[in-house]
Amino acid sequence: MSQTTPFNATGRRKTAVAHAWLSPAEEGKSGKIEINRHSFEEYLPTDQLQNVVLQPFYATNTIKKYNVRLVAKGGGIHGQAGAMSLAIARSLVLADEENKKLLREQGLLTRDPRMKERKKAGRPGARKRFQFSKR
Repeated sequence: MSQTTPFNATGRRKTAVAHAWLSPAEEGKSGKIEINRHSFEEYLPTDQLQNVVLQPFYATNTIKKYNVRLVAKGGGIHGQAGAMSLAIARSLVLADEENKKLLREQGLLTRDPRMKERKKAGRPGARKRFQFSKR
């Protein structure tokens, strides 16, 4: 793949979906992260959420080496952060196959399969039951 073509991948978490496009940062300029046309710090206000998204870069020691454009849809902000992390990790594998081992060891290439359980008929929630009355 050529250096000018951005590496793109998709990540999912709960009901959130994120698409990531990675392109190598120019010399002398640090990697810029843009999420849904907002700045990284504006979209993810807490350090905890920012660290979730940056985890693949720390694992592969590629922080500030790529410009990242992310599009996140669905779910909440925590689900979107997890989806963005997976999308970035998959993009880093496309950029350099050697990253795969590092990311796999940290569990960053595994999609979290946990989903919300559906509500069942005749009950108030997925597992909750109405109050039982003997008399």
